[in-house]
Amino acid sequence: MVAPILEELAEEYGDKLTIYKVNTEEEQELASVFGIRSIPSILFVPMNGQPQMAVGAMSKVDLKKAIQQVLLPE
Repeated sequence: MVAPILEELAEEYGDKLTIYKVNTEEEQELASVFGIRSIPSILFVPMNGQPQMAVGAMSKVDLKKAIQQVLLPE
């Protein structure tokens, strides 16, 4: 449900940010490190500042807001 939105956002933002999709069943250690317990979980990791986690499905509008606030503040 969220994957197509993330693909659209990856195209829209281009080189401004990188979006990764991780299969937590295959990458259980990575999921454990970040404390991922439910799917979908979205981890926003800014170049400067603290990572922030969003748990649950988000709309494209909400994802764009989060990207602007956490990853690409003006």
